[in-house]
Amino acid sequence: MRKSVLIVEDEPLLRMLAVDLVEEAGFTALEASNADEAIAMLETDTNIRILLTDIDMPGSMDGLRLAAAVRDRWPPIEIIVVSGMRKPGAHELPTRGVFFSKPYDVRKISAQLLLMAS
Repeated sequence: MRKSVLIVEDEPLLRMLAVDLVEEAGFTALEASNADEAIAMLETDTNIRILLTDIDMPGSMDGLRLAAAVRDRWPPIEIIVVSGMRKPGAHELPTRGVFFSKPYDVRKISAQLLLMAS
């Protein structure tokens, strides 16, 4: 069974691009448009190995708060945070969390996914 990556992105076009990137890297892509949907999926799907989340999203929490919640509740899940609006400081990212600015380099994200999955 292929490992799953949960993509959390509120912009449909950017989410589609991320799905393509994840699938081309050999993973199963799961989609959520906000943190609440993501948490619901994490509570029911035990195959999710990596979270790829945007920072700026509508809803009850932004991507940084989602990343912190995932680190607390599901410590083995690897985390990639992306944003075109801001660059979080190292202290804002969860342990082992990695940040990429948008527009991100597809090759670098693919390499990071493969590294995290190994």
